[in-house]
Amino acid sequence: MTSQSEKVEAFHRLHDAGCFVIPNPWDVGSAVVLEQMGFKALASTSAGFAWSLARPDQGVERAEMLEHLRELATAVDVPVSADFEGGYAEDPDGVAESVKLAAATGIAGLSIEDSTRGADEPLYPFDLAVERIRAARRAIDESGTGILLTGRSEGFVVGRPDLDETVRRLQAYAEAGADCLYAPFVDQPEQVSAIVAAAAPKPVNLLVHKPYITVAEAAALGVRRISVGGSLARVAQSAFAAAAQEIADHGTFAGFADLPGNAAVNAVYGG
Repeated sequence: MTSQSEKVEAFHRLHDAGCFVIPNPWDVGSAVVLEQMGFKALASTSAGFAWSLARPDQGVERAEMLEHLRELATAVDVPVSADFEGGYAEDPDGVAESVKLAAATGIAGLSIEDSTRGADEPLYPFDLAVERIRAARRAIDESGTGILLTGRSEGFVVGRPDLDETVRRLQAYAEAGADCLYAPFVDQPEQVSAIVAAAAPKPVNLLVHKPYITVAEAAALGVRRISVGGSLARVAQSAFAAAAQEIADHGTFAGFADLPGNAAVNAVYGG
């Protein structure tokens, strides 16, 4: 089994050059499948994990998420980065406490976002948002793990698609100690290019949640890392629901056509 320090080192190296995809498993089984496909690193999905528990996104408690991260990190030999939402706290000290606990699970990186989940003020005030990233950086340094910190600005997610403000926040997060920058739901090439240029020399993560770009095109824009969020979980849910609905509505089983046999699936998991 690869040690956490080895995974952390490998994860940092992936961010040095080129462009790589870091897909998002929602459980141990999907993590093992993705590792066997040859992906060099994985990232958790808070939404996908919550859905697997029959809960909405953000419906998971910190202790549950920490155990989930521990299970993912233990199940695979590639680095796992955590979608750690807002750090399960509002104040910087609370974020620091959560980050230290996450670093102890064996993960190789994590992200902290600036969304409050509130309708009236969906983003933390600028200064507080920066302090939260600075607290996460301090917690990582004190942990001695060296895990990679990604600073996320959620303006395009929460209905505040202000590119200038997003850039301002990402640059401040970089100065506060973020190793990688990430603005989910930015999906226009000129916006991506602007963020890459503003974040340089720090690497940028791009979320691909719909077929608007290819890996080669993202790489040409200077993107270093591509994640897919809960999209693979949604693909699995959609296929499952379609096959089950066909049975319920028509009593037919066309959804089972061309499936791999049990032996083939068992082989994936060492059986």
